[in-house]
Amino acid sequence: MIEASLAFLFGLLIGSFLNVCIHRWPRNRSVVRPRSHCVRCRKPIAWYDNIPVVSYLVLRGRCRHCGKHISWRYPLVESLTGALFFTIVLQMGPPDRGHIAAALKTCVFSAILVALIFSDLEKRLLPDELTKGGIIIGLAFAAFVPVSDLPTQMMLSFAGLEKLTGPPVWLAASASGAFLPAFILWSTGWLYGKIRHRDGLGFGDVKLVAMIGSFLGLQAALLTLVLGSVAGSLIGYSYIKLTGKDAATYELPFGTFLGAAALAVAICGAGW
Repeated sequence: MIEASLAFLFGLLIGSFLNVCIHRWPRNRSVVRPRSHCVRCRKPIAWYDNIPVVSYLVLRGRCRHCGKHISWRYPLVESLTGALFFTIVLQMGPPDRGHIAAALKTCVFSAILVALIFSDLEKRLLPDELTKGGIIIGLAFAAFVPVSDLPTQMMLSFAGLEKLTGPPVWLAASASGAFLPAFILWSTGWLYGKIRHRDGLGFGDVKLVAMIGSFLGLQAALLTLVLGSVAGSLIGYSYIKLTGKDAATYELPFGTFLGAAALAVAICGAGW
């Protein structure tokens, strides 16, 4: 419980940084400079007004300088990231080297997903810093954290490489998870465009699926793709009907549904 509580506090801090990434990367701005400031009056934010969740509550959701409303997204991202880190570490079991590495990997993965989910919700953009960067990080983790993936093991067996064990198998699982589901999604979008003569899928979603597969492997990435597609179809269609939006022009934040599905799969242990 102590480890999980510390992870929660660390998650709050990471969530605060994710808020900077969510606001700035889709706008092609640096996350380093300038320092944190109010997006309305541009006044710098003092350290005591930048404490995750607490400062938002103390200030009642308003800027100390101009009094303008601060988006609810800030405390939500911080709280969600903290809760995810807490849950992941709580599920970790005895804190040995293997469990710590797996928990660290899943925490990093969940933080990337949180940033992507809210970036897609706000700007319908999935920054390359998170998708392409996430693919590299996922492949790097596969060098020392096991990726359990039955389809990849079967493919290696068919190729006569069933004796391979350890990091080579994990890297193969990560690479196949990154490539195959992304190719399936890209092919679906290409076919839709040929039939309907309009884009039905952004390439950012393809890169997102590749990032998810690099962390979780092929089997879990395909499961994520199915869950995200079903949820996006049902919830998206319901939202369009309830709000009276035009289904032909409304841009569904598909990346948000994929990210939420990937979080569910990862937290439930499919990618550990």
